[in-house]
Amino acid sequence: MTDPDQLAEIKLYSDYKSPYAFLAFDPVMALAEKFRVRITWKPFQLRIKGKGQRSVYSEYKVRYSYMDARRWANLRGGIVLRGPLKIYDTTPALIGSLFARDHGKLIEYSRIVYTGFFRREIEIDQPDAVAGVLAGLGLDTAAFADYLAGPGAAEYEAIQEESSQDQIFGVPIMVFEKEPFWGYDRLGLLEMRLREKGLERAAASA
Repeated sequence: MTDPDQLAEIKLYSDYKSPYAFLAFDPVMALAEKFRVRITWKPFQLRIKGKGQRSVYSEYKVRYSYMDARRWANLRGGIVLRGPLKIYDTTPALIGSLFARDHGKLIEYSRIVYTGFFRREIEIDQPDAVAGVLAGLGLDTAAFADYLAGPGAAEYEAIQEESSQDQIFGVPIMVFEKEPFWGYDRLGLLEMRLREKGLERAAASA
């Protein structure tokens, strides 16, 4: 049995341009309510090829992925998932998530960014747009500008290096005791593993 006073770690590798990462965000964060775990946020840059760089089979996969994600979204009350019109480098938004985390606003920030991006309302590759989200949360945009160019960039790069050690290849990937769980539809398997480890909270099991 696991020490009831100790929280196990689940790493969540995620990127704001992935519809499956959007769908997974709230359920993964909610695991801390049902299990004795802490969720460690790991912003990861998902590398996506643009049109003309992908095979026809990859084009089929992209179209299928959005169709499938929308099926899951409809089961969650019709979350809007409009496909992006270009390939995004989400570095500003990902570093923004670290800044929001440091100020206790990660969940609120991420919900706004995911929702706004998939409604095509926020350009998450633009630092000014990210600063606007942070300002709406009452955070200091001048401090964010310094963070974006300095410690935030350094931590973000360190996380990309860590992702290589964890053999991360996509998002969302949850890592528990070095075991990866890739995709929104793997949450049930992760919860099963947490129960096997005796991490379910008493109130949740009741």
